[in-house]
Amino acid sequence: MQDTELFLSLAEIAGVFVGFGALIAIRSGGATDAWGVAGIGLVVWGGIQAVALALAPVAISRFEVPDHALWVSCSLLFLALFWVVGELVDRAFPERMAMRMAWPLKARWRLELVFALLVTIPMHLALVLILLGVSPDLEAALYFAALVLLLVMVMFELLWLVVTGGRPQPAEETTVEAEPGAPGTP
Repeated sequence: MQDTELFLSLAEIAGVFVGFGALIAIRSGGATDAWGVAGIGLVVWGGIQAVALALAPVAISRFEVPDHALWVSCSLLFLALFWVVGELVDRAFPERMAMRMAWPLKARWRLELVFALLVTIPMHLALVLILLGVSPDLEAALYFAALVLLLVMVMFELLWLVVTGGRPQPAEETTVEAEPGAPGTP
């Protein structure tokens, strides 16, 4: 595999996010409530995924696996970690699901739409293109792009955790002004 150093560097960068998540937990005296635990867990889990998925092609290529088989196996591992293990973690730590559901529906819908269009769909599209063998010459690049998008997702999770403390933001308060001359108005 020709891009070994590139994938190792990406694993190092992802490891920093695991470290930041742990540092946030330690510096804040440890997460004191379910929201904090779940927020730190999102960052750490995302970083661990990115490290494992960046190291996978380096490790598997040591067995002299043909290129297409390497990228297909790595893509399958990527999808399994993202969906299956992600679902298991959600079930083991219900705070994660509660975090998502606590946000106002309108804000959650907008955020999920933006992430779907900019990150999740392109990430999955790259992996599906590898699985279908559409462009064998670009499989390493497509896998790397999917990894970078996963890391972008983790970066935004870290930013969200730092800015909000993992807690849902209060819904915007709206006030309705009374019509002039209505009862109770001057």
